[in-house]
Amino acid sequence: MKYISTRDDSRQYSAAQAIHQGLAPDGGLFLPQELPTLNRDFFERLCSTDYCWRATEILALFLEDYSHEELEHCIQAAYGGGRFEDDRPAPLAKVSESEYFLELWHGPTCAFKDMALQLLPKLLPLAAAKTGCDKETVILVATSGDTGKAALEGFRDVEGTRIQVFYPEDGVSPMQKRQMVTQQGGNVRVTGIRGNFDDAQTGVKRIFGDRNFAGRLEKAGYLLSSANSINWGRLVPQIVYYISAYCDLVADGEISMGEKINFCVPTGNFGNILAAYYAKKMGLPVGRLICASNSNHVLTDFIRSGCYDRNREFLTTLSPSMDILVSSNLERLLFDLCGRDPRQIRGMMEDLRTTGTFRVDEGCWQALQKEFFGAFCNDQTTKATIRGVFDRYSYLCDPHTAVAVDAAAQYRAITGDRARTVIVSTASPYKFAGSVLEALGRENLPEDDFEKAELLEQISGVPVPQPILELRQAQPRFHDCCAPEEMEAAVAEFLTLAP
Repeated sequence: MKYISTRDDSRQYSAAQAIHQGLAPDGGLFLPQELPTLNRDFFERLCSTDYCWRATEILALFLEDYSHEELEHCIQAAYGGGRFEDDRPAPLAKVSESEYFLELWHGPTCAFKDMALQLLPKLLPLAAAKTGCDKETVILVATSGDTGKAALEGFRDVEGTRIQVFYPEDGVSPMQKRQMVTQQGGNVRVTGIRGNFDDAQTGVKRIFGDRNFAGRLEKAGYLLSSANSINWGRLVPQIVYYISAYCDLVADGEISMGEKINFCVPTGNFGNILAAYYAKKMGLPVGRLICASNSNHVLTDFIRSGCYDRNREFLTTLSPSMDILVSSNLERLLFDLCGRDPRQIRGMMEDLRTTGTFRVDEGCWQALQKEFFGAFCNDQTTKATIRGVFDRYSYLCDPHTAVAVDAAAQYRAITGDRARTVIVSTASPYKFAGSVLEALGRENLPEDDFEKAELLEQISGVPVPQPILELRQAQPRFHDCCAPEEMEAAVAEFLTLAP
């Protein structure tokens, strides 16, 4: 399998090149030249296997320059050995006859980003070796909350790598921030920025596109790469858990093979729901993909109108990992829906850069409408949903998952579709204990975040995850903060680059 860029399909790349480089040289995103097609026999075979076996079989279709033995080793190292609670990376929780939660937060950082960022640090050093690179790889990450900690934990002390994470100083939850600034490891750096996630993401992309800075890095023996979902190595492991969830439903007798189900995904940078779209394109029996947004509902508006417009107020919400106005992975979807025409993509991305908006043509918009349904809710509805889910099912969900629950309800009310729906649960509620407690009607909360977690445990009966408990004794290591335009200087300082 070969890979191309969304902005230039004339050049082919190997999987190792795509993973190691992260971002294409032309500024586009790597994606497969064509997706593999899976048949009923393939899915039936997966039903009787475990998550690691399923991941190996699926990833082998995409990463052909990795041997089967290499993939098995990487996947076992990522998902086995007690890294995930009960050695179950992606369990399903049934809450009603037609609704399930796909819990993706049982890993070491209690967020769905672990599903990819436990694996990518195993794939990337191999990719460097396969491409003949003898430089140290520098991972730059912009995070809206969960990616940062997951990437830091995954790349901690990985030989031949350094990682620097930028996060919005006032745009993450207290627990998310504590997870990052207490990170251990000799090859890590964490820097806050005075701005929002879009500022951080734009800053990282600007660094990638600075040829002068690239020359300084090369001279010093470094090569840039990314652990954000712009990296194909971040996106491809996410395809696995959609296929695995379907196979679990069949194996448990909840659905019959071939029966279509819906997925509802809380969405920020569009990578998570894009993985579901790819799984469907490969042959997974999926009906509609429900794209759930918070008050920063640029994606909902785009799905409903065909016009993408980031020229709006950026809102800080209870679901900070979705506080995004520029969804990078949308570029991959547009490439597919608009006839895989790089010229169109270049035009739309240039319009977005210069004017903050673009519009797709009628054919592309109709294709978008067929595949996706967009819905959003505000913080008040998010809180009401957390309370409603707990009262109705005794199930505790975080604010991002609650947004998806409400979006799924909107979809059913508007369309009348009663197909079984899997709601993607992206984070432990204990990463947002204060918000969840307020949603449950608790007032006069303690100041200390860990006392909040203990109170939530008393109310819900759901144990505080061990990774959260361990943070209590962790001491902050990083206190740096910079303006977005100072991010390149912060990287240079971290790497001690010569002027």
